[in-house]
Amino acid sequence: MSAPVLSVDSLQLRRGARTVLHDVDLEVGRGERVALMGLSGGGKTTVLRAIVALEAFDGGSIDVDGVALRPGRVPRESELRALRAKVGMVFQMHCLFEHLTALGNVTLAPVHVFGRDRAAAEARAHELLDSLGAGHRHDALPCELSGGEAQRVAIARALAVDPPLLLMDEPTASLDPARRSELAVLLRTLAAQGRTLVVSTHDVDFARDFASRIVVLAKGEIVEQGPPSEILEAPQHPETKRLLRGEQ
Repeated sequence: MSAPVLSVDSLQLRRGARTVLHDVDLEVGRGERVALMGLSGGGKTTVLRAIVALEAFDGGSIDVDGVALRPGRVPRESELRALRAKVGMVFQMHCLFEHLTALGNVTLAPVHVFGRDRAAAEARAHELLDSLGAGHRHDALPCELSGGEAQRVAIARALAVDPPLLLMDEPTASLDPARRSELAVLLRTLAAQGRTLVVSTHDVDFARDFASRIVVLAKGEIVEQGPPSEILEAPQHPETKRLLRGEQ
């Protein structure tokens, strides 16, 4: 069996006297589509932020396709170039740079962080935007984009340096049902191309459409995991049952 693209081992994170994550263990193989689910405050976003080195953690380890993170301070951005080549993240609010066009957002990291040729970076950006259905908006500023368009630009930006791992935080929060189905199809296509996806979501229908595995977090611990047919149809943990009842 090949090494996992993502390995999280005994991850612990505290904020003051409060423990946010308790010994979280998670391995994700290449091409897997993992939905990280749970009620608000369960730790989903914190896990993603720790994986992408936006959040310091207190114990355990994280390995992203051979790049290791250890407890302690968040490394300086200048020390994270290897990690940034391995994992991209799409934030819930997209976090596009408002003064840059869609094309400018997608080419920013390849040109200014990785030193790639601008023409080559722009060609790659056009290719990504076209493949995601947002090519016609390459000259638009973020304020001129719809929510779905902004999300596709954010996905293109996260994929611009071709990382093997893509993280997404609550990607359906601002999408109508039709757009949610389109997103599920898009993400399955990315996984079929060899991309590994870990997506935090409250959206049960989206998780059913998108995921090959569901991992449920409750109060900072993984309480159950398995295929959608198992977790969503026959949940075992009380927190999963609350989630399926529509509680937040």
